[in-house]
Amino acid sequence: MKALVALILLVQLPIHKAVPAAPPAPLGCDDPESEAAAEFAVNYINGHSHHGYKFALNRIEDIRVVPQGPNNDIMFLELDLLETTCPILSPTPLENCTVRSFAEHAVEGDCDVKLQKVDGILSVLASKCHSHADSGEDIRKVCPDCPLLASMNDTEVLETVSAALNDYNSKTTDSYLRLLEIGRAKIQYHPGHVVVTEFAVGATNCSAQEAKANVGACQLLPEDQSNFGFCTAVMVKAPSQDLQVDCQLYGHQVPAPDIPLLSWPGVTYAHPGQDTSAGLAPSAVGVTNHNLGLFHNNPVASESSSSEILRSMLSAKSVAKRAVAEAAQHDKVPRPVGFVPPPPPCPGRIRYFDI
Repeated sequence: MKALVALILLVQLPIHKAVPAAPPAPLGCDDPESEAAAEFAVNYINGHSHHGYKFALNRIEDIRVVPQGPNNDIMFLELDLLETTCPILSPTPLENCTVRSFAEHAVEGDCDVKLQKVDGILSVLASKCHSHADSGEDIRKVCPDCPLLASMNDTEVLETVSAALNDYNSKTTDSYLRLLEIGRAKIQYHPGHVVVTEFAVGATNCSAQEAKANVGACQLLPEDQSNFGFCTAVMVKAPSQDLQVDCQLYGHQVPAPDIPLLSWPGVTYAHPGQDTSAGLAPSAVGVTNHNLGLFHNNPVASESSSSEILRSMLSAKSVAKRAVAEAAQHDKVPRPVGFVPPPPPCPGRIRYFDI
């Protein structure tokens, strides 16, 4: 009898099923974890860019996290970057670099980055970037008299760079410098005719005096002695004539283990026997070095195929569109007077200015 009563009581006990844990709330673009991932991605992009200037984060456009297992996530970032005044060769830390103002004809970079976060440690699986200068029309609205970016193969730009290098090499007692690449150029016509250029240079194994005898024999210093730098030149052509040149060499720098010297700016441009007296390499002429054309896949990561990042980005955008539609439907629900909806999680805040 007692056994029967116990059985009846046992049957009447409520059955408790395991309740699945709620998924974590999606990351917002301005969340600290998102900003840490974006900072890591930007440092990676600058570290693997071989031309032009360093870029700074302007805005996190979107972020999506796909859990892979315990303490293992794949993160997809869409970033807006802005060009700084620091050449990519400069040892100046990014946080000390100044973002070019809108009136200086700003250049924006758009990047898609795929990262993996395992036990709190980030690594980049793939990245894809491109950049573009703001439209001349937008600049004219803000600063009608500001000069716009000139073409790298403009005759006056090449003339200024060549004259500047000739002038510097004729006066220096140090190494003869060769052109690596032209970074930016502007031509102003009013009130005076002025050409402004910026360009990267490399020290050679010749002194400036030795180069006068046989400039074709002057080659960039070997990897263990390399010394790169950056020059600015201002040529006034009217109403008077003047040339001002300023060059700064950065000293020997040891590249990161995964970035060989031959991938550094301009090093692959040098071709013996093709230099002018100014060290102007014809293969460097016309290169648009403000274009952040970066596409990188980590060869050791199984998640890093080029098609995978594009498919994943498209998938992420589809999810975002569905979320926007659901949010719009949700907003139709009546709200109390004075209710202020929370800001959308993405895109994030603009740190400098919008292009």
